[in-house]
Amino acid sequence: MKQRSRKLAGLCITAALIATANTTTAVASESKDQVVLQEEDKLHIGATAAAMEAAETAAMELWEAAEAGEELPELTEEETPELAVAQVDSYINVRNQPDMEGEIVGKLYDDSVGEITGEEDGWLQITSGNVQGYIKAEYALRGEEGAAKAEEVGVRQAKVEADALRLRQEATTESEIITLLPQEEVVLVQEELEGWVKVDAGEDQGFVSADYVDLYTVHPVAESREEEEARLLREEQERLAAEEAARNAAQAEEAERNQAARQSSANTSPALSAPERGPSLENSNTQASGTGAGAQTSVGLGQQIANYALQFVGNPYVYGGTSLTNGADCSGFVMSVFKNFGISLPRTSGEQGKCGTDVGGLGNARPGDLVSYSGHIGIYIGNGQIVHASSVKTGIKVSNASYRPILSVRRIV
Repeated sequence: MKQRSRKLAGLCITAALIATANTTTAVASESKDQVVLQEEDKLHIGATAAAMEAAETAAMELWEAAEAGEELPELTEEETPELAVAQVDSYINVRNQPDMEGEIVGKLYDDSVGEITGEEDGWLQITSGNVQGYIKAEYALRGEEGAAKAEEVGVRQAKVEADALRLRQEATTESEIITLLPQEEVVLVQEELEGWVKVDAGEDQGFVSADYVDLYTVHPVAESREEEEARLLREEQERLAAEEAARNAAQAEEAERNQAARQSSANTSPALSAPERGPSLENSNTQASGTGAGAQTSVGLGQQIANYALQFVGNPYVYGGTSLTNGADCSGFVMSVFKNFGISLPRTSGEQGKCGTDVGGLGNARPGDLVSYSGHIGIYIGNGQIVHASSVKTGIKVSNASYRPILSVRRIV
C-alpha cells in the first residue's frame, strides 16, 4: 500500500509539473534581462491559474482511479536508442529487407551512425538520416563499443535557449562579455565544464552557461540512393566548372606573360650587341627567368584554387557535408575545393593540417595554402585573409586569417 501511495503521489506531482511547465518565466542571470509589460503579466497570471486548475483536475482523476482499484500508469524514463557504427573500408549497403537479395536503398559509410530499431538473423534494422533498412551486423559496432565510437565520431553542438545569451571570455560571471548569442543560435562545443560550456561561435570563442543551452551530438549518417545521385551530379558540375575556371585562368596568365614579353622586347635597345650584353648576364637572366616561371606556375595554381574557393562564399555550413553548393563543413570544403584540381586530401581538419610543407607562419603564406587551427581549417586567399566553412550561422565566408590562434600554414601546391 505504501508503494502504491508513493507511486500515486509521484504521478500527481508529475501531473502538476507537466501542466505548469510551459507557464513559468525564468529570468536568467546569463541571459539578457527582459522587460515584461503589465498586460503580459496579466495574461501570464491567467494562464497559470488555468494550468493549476487543470493540474488539480488531473490529480483528482488519479486519486479516484486509485480508490477504484484501477491500474495506474507507469512512470518510465525515455530509453536511449542503441547505436550502430559502421566499421568498414568504405561503406555498408543498406537494404530494404534482411538478406542479400534486398534492394539497396542507401549506404552507411565508415564511422557513420544509425539507430538500431530491430534485429533479424544477423541483420540490424536501422534508421540513419533519411535511410531506413537493414545492414549486416558483423560490419558495425554496437552496445558499449558502438556508443563509445559514436561519441568519438560525433560533433557536440549547443543550441541557445535564452533570448540572448552572454558569451564570456572565461567560465565565470565575473568575466568580460564578448558578445550576445541570439536564441536558436547553434554553436560548436569545444569543452564541457561544470556549469559552463566552451563554444566556438565562428568569429568568437568563449564560455556560456550550461543552464541556457541544449546540448546534443550530431553524427555522420547514411546517404540514400537519391541523395548519392544528386551529390554525384553536383560534384560533376563542380568539376566541370573548376576545369573551365582553370582554363580561363591559364589563358589569362598566358596572355599576361605574352604582354610582358612584348613590353620587355620593346624596351630593349637594338643598338646593343651580344658581346656588349655579355654571355654571363644572358645566362643569368635565362636561369632567373626559368626559376621565375616555375614559381609563377606554382603561385598561379594556388591563386586558381583560392579564386575557385571564393565562388562558394555565402553557401551553407553543414556538418559532415562535402558539397560546395549545398553545404560543407570546414574540412569537407577544403577537400572538395582541392579535389576539383585533381588533388586528394584527407577528410578531417586535423589530417589536412599535416599535409604538404610548413611554410613557417602567416608571413610566408600565399594563396592556396592551408591555414590550420585547433579543430578547424581554411584556405589562404591573400591579404591576410582566408575563405572557410565557418559555422552553421555564417556558412562559407571570408575572415581574417588571424581571427584565432594559428597552428600552422601548410603549402600543398
